[in-house]
Amino acid sequence: MSTDLIVGPTSHYFYSQRVKLHYVDWGNSEKPPLLLIHGGRDHARNWDWVAHALRDDYHIIAPDLRGHGDSQWSIGGSYSMVDYTLDVAQLLNALQTFPITIIGHSLGGSIALQYTGTYPERVRKVVAIEGLGPPPGLIKERPAQGRMQEWIAEMQALSRRHPHRYSSLDEAVKRMQDANPQLSPEQARHLTVHGSYRDEDGTYLWKFDNYVRAASPYLFNMREARELWGEITCPALLIRGTESWASDPNKDGRASAFRAATVVNIEKAGHWVHHDQLDEFLRVVRPFLRD
Repeated sequence: MSTDLIVGPTSHYFYSQRVKLHYVDWGNSEKPPLLLIHGGRDHARNWDWVAHALRDDYHIIAPDLRGHGDSQWSIGGSYSMVDYTLDVAQLLNALQTFPITIIGHSLGGSIALQYTGTYPERVRKVVAIEGLGPPPGLIKERPAQGRMQEWIAEMQALSRRHPHRYSSLDEAVKRMQDANPQLSPEQARHLTVHGSYRDEDGTYLWKFDNYVRAASPYLFNMREARELWGEITCPALLIRGTESWASDPNKDGRASAFRAATVVNIEKAGHWVHHDQLDEFLRVVRPFLRD
């Protein structure tokens, strides 16, 4: 095994809205910058396999979103797309590495697209792995009163919810594999080691804040999302796993909102495409980033 596969990233911190946030830096600061944004209830080290493959050609930065990984939990327990996007803006303002390329997965893909649509001149290329939000067919109009009542009830329930404790790391690894059966045992253990911590009583808990589970009472605004996507001037690559719940952006019409979007469906991959089919993911992404 080469030394490159042993040496990991360095940890750093920055602040956004008085919240202390963590990110890792894979080095090679003279290379073109590449930001990797993880999805909900994941963490920055979710990208390690991608980072190992691309670190020689790019200066890779991967943040832990607020409430995730080694970042501080949000004061008040509210997690919204605008807060996440502001956090990315704060990080990139501190680093001043423009123009930057961004790859995001799921929630991270949505953040990547929102940031790029807000500051199109700052982004060279953007890749969103299932980052377009819920499929149009799942977005149902419901009365605002009902949505607010449901959200308040959910937040109250989360305040009473105690994080699940696992008696051993192996038990937590099994839960990770149950969540994504396509993970190899090595992947599941790696993600669990970096996504959990051992409490003083010897049990293991996930690092993410349970409040990140809460769904916003505000409906996904497809009109405003399409407006932001339409402001993206750089090339966009939209990736989807054929075995995922996400719909094909070409078929459902969402790709048409972009000025220059390429849609790629990757076979035998679920929602975590970069885990399920890493080699194929890299085969698609590498030429897109280079060209």
